[in-house]
Amino acid sequence: METRTDEIAAGVYRFSTAVTGVGPEPFTFNQFLIDADEPMLFHLGHRGFFPAIAEQAARITPLARIRYLSFGHVEADECGSLNLWLAAAPNAEVVQSRIGCQVSLNDLADRPPRALADGETLDLGGRRLTWLNTPHVPHGWEAGALFDETNRVLFCGDLLTHGGDGPALTEADVAGPACAMEDMFHAMTMAPGTGAVLDRLAALEPSTLAIMHGSSFRGDGAGQLRALADYCAKAGA
Repeated sequence: METRTDEIAAGVYRFSTAVTGVGPEPFTFNQFLIDADEPMLFHLGHRGFFPAIAEQAARITPLARIRYLSFGHVEADECGSLNLWLAAAPNAEVVQSRIGCQVSLNDLADRPPRALADGETLDLGGRRLTWLNTPHVPHGWEAGALFDETNRVLFCGDLLTHGGDGPALTEADVAGPACAMEDMFHAMTMAPGTGAVLDRLAALEPSTLAIMHGSSFRGDGAGQLRALADYCAKAGA
């Protein structure tokens, strides 16, 4: 496996590793380093991916500078390497939703995590990121997203997951491929509140969508999120 690095927005670096065997085409696992006075890594990766991701991150900034570690929800691909990162970045603090901390991270993390309230903002020094609770969207009680107010980047986790080892950043439609993948895997929670959560994210009018699986998107991010909401509504959410 090879891990590639690309800058998808000013100071936002995507580390991407493509694997086979997940579906009919390659499937990417992506992490995002937000380089600022107090850098953040969003998505930490599996434990087995840690050496490759850490090597790429160290090319951008010394690991000891990383101040925050975060992820959309608690799964191995999002935070399996959590304690390896805490060891490598001694000043780093884990930040996630209150539910995520109460249910899982207070026990899983080697250092106490910081619980973020819905709408709470972190100042990374020249960049402001807001935590948004997205319970059960795409899945997980503790789920959330981060919005970079400075560059209008939405770190949307597993939302709009699609297959293929495509370009790091695309202006082509990702909602269509994401809906096709959902037809295959049924990974999203189709609940009464799903559409409202997606509409709330769309109202932010992000210009870049930093997607966990698949290419990141540049353009009308709100349109992509609303297309996913329409799909979910037709599916009964």
